[in-house]
Amino acid sequence: MILDCGCPGSYPDWHQRDVDLSHHAAHVLPIPTFLHMPLSYDLYRQRQQQEIEQLELRETWPGLALTRTGFFRGRLIRLLDRNESPSRRVANLESPMKLYGLLHDGGIGTISKTVRQQQMTLLDKGRMPKELYLAYLTCPRCAEQRGGEKILVLRRWKENARLASKVK
Repeated sequence: MILDCGCPGSYPDWHQRDVDLSHHAAHVLPIPTFLHMPLSYDLYRQRQQQEIEQLELRETWPGLALTRTGFFRGRLIRLLDRNESPSRRVANLESPMKLYGLLHDGGIGTISKTVRQQQMTLLDKGRMPKELYLAYLTCPRCAEQRGGEKILVLRRWKENARLASKVK
């Protein structure tokens, strides 16, 4: 269920958990960014929602979009139940796609402490942090009704033998 504002009605409980999304079916939409700041974010979320509805695809968690930004380009990833469409934007995620999740209570302006904490947790476990994905669970319109702003911070990681041996 997706709320009227576009936020996910329900989301997975990935707080302080490892998640393996290797080979998971997903709808991937490229978005323009400038210095890691998405341009026209709401427009691209609506465009992705329209494409999913037109293709009659079923989502695992409706409305949950993982956002990865880069210097000039980024992408929105929505997880699907199955890869049943010949669309060029529907594909399986790469492997390995191991993520560690952390729920951040607050807006994007206060997220740096949570990201540092997540990175240190991964390093303490002997894992090398890689890409960062954000899943906005509330928007400014629905934040008051749903207990404040919430962002699910997901960090991709890889096993690193040298780092693991130094930790031990």
